[in-house]
Amino acid sequence: MATDFEKSVTRTTTNGAGLRIGIVQSRFNPHIGEGLLNACLEQLRQSQVAEADIDIMTVPGALESPLMLNEMALTGAYDGLIALGCIVRGETYHFEIVANESARCVSDIQINTGIPVANAILTTENEQQAIDRMTIKGAEAAQVVLEMIQSLKRLSKH
Repeated sequence: MATDFEKSVTRTTTNGAGLRIGIVQSRFNPHIGEGLLNACLEQLRQSQVAEADIDIMTVPGALESPLMLNEMALTGAYDGLIALGCIVRGETYHFEIVANESARCVSDIQINTGIPVANAILTTENEQQAIDRMTIKGAEAAQVVLEMIQSLKRLSKH
């Protein structure tokens, strides 16, 4: 069921026809990851990205996502990449390490390869926050990567 926030968001209709998209999904917190993935795939479909142009790789957790994203970027096969996962705060400092390092590495991949990466690795205080955000953030990740691909293409024409 959609939240009031989700209902109020207007999804873009960026045309993704002909674009190749790679998705890396963390298997940690699997029900959140599946919710993110389903919303992301639905938005990509609505944006005319063909199923055959979407590759999905899974990794154990958020810290493993950057390596897979980087390797996918280096293949040159993708116009854009999407990182999906969830890190829920625990009782130790480990949350900060995982959240900060995964986000930093995802940003570094974009800068170092020139391939846009939409980061939808949620960082939440509790599981309910993740559940509340997974649908909107999954869809937003698809929108973000498509917008960035199109913006970079326009820039390269100048």
